[in-house]
Amino acid sequence: MAKSTTPRGEAAKLKSGFGRLAALGVILVAAGLFGLVYTGVATLTTMVLFGWLLLIGGAVSLLHAVQARHTSFFWLAVIVAALNVAAGAVVLRTPEAAAEGLTMFAALLFLTGGLFRLVGSMVVRGPQFGVTLLQGVLGLLLGILVLATWPSSSQYVIGTFLSLALLFDGLGLIATGYGGRRIVSMVSDQLTGPESTGPHAEPVQPE
Repeated sequence: MAKSTTPRGEAAKLKSGFGRLAALGVILVAAGLFGLVYTGVATLTTMVLFGWLLLIGGAVSLLHAVQARHTSFFWLAVIVAALNVAAGAVVLRTPEAAAEGLTMFAALLFLTGGLFRLVGSMVVRGPQFGVTLLQGVLGLLLGILVLATWPSSSQYVIGTFLSLALLFDGLGLIATGYGGRRIVSMVSDQLTGPESTGPHAEPVQPE
């Protein structure tokens, strides 16, 4: 009996872990769908979280700099930490303006990235020529679209991107959790089935 209960116990633990992974995926999917419906709220929430991350990261960096005050890079660490704290305070104080600046930066990244992919695909013409060319065109179009509607686009661009990321990550976790539970069930059945229900299984002797 010990041989049959041990695999079942391990399988139960694995299935429980995959179940929690799928539950986390469901939460992320729900958050992503909520953000796609209320993009303005998602954008402001993202900026507030971003500001707090900068503020907390700057404070932690400043603490590490104080602990390493006898090293040669002490003042550089202090300056970087102070900049993070200042940036976090600015983002928390004016999240709308921070969203406008971050949206402009994202649009410029789309433009430059799309341009480089477009030119690179035309020059190299490798095996992935069509895919790279399509990525470049889409990047250029997305950057132009965001810039054409800026600053009003800053109200929904960041929230939309974050919500899509949460949605796809959640779907991936759900697929991983569900598939993992199925694989664990199949493997545990193959390991424990012949021992417990097979024709040559030894009868359990009463104590």
